[in-house]
Amino acid sequence: MPAEQGGDRLRVIASHWHALAERRLAYFTELYRSGRWQRYYSREHFALRMLDVIRAERQWRDIVERGRSLSPEKRDNDLRPAA
Repeated sequence: MPAEQGGDRLRVIASHWHALAERRLAYFTELYRSGRWQRYYSREHFALRMLDVIRAERQWRDIVERGRSLSPEKRDNDLRPAA
């Protein structure tokens, strides 16, 4: 039972980080659409930041989806950090 609770807790944490990554992506998308990015970034720097934001959102989405698709026993083992 404690292992299952730990896995549930990790899934909740991953979901929260994914939500944060989605909000960050929405912010950068709006920054791009409005043209305000030019006030704060050079073209190259903004492109690099945008790629980082997109990559982070995809990674958190993959973690959350992987956690949902695994069986409870395997899920807990796969979500643990690598040693």
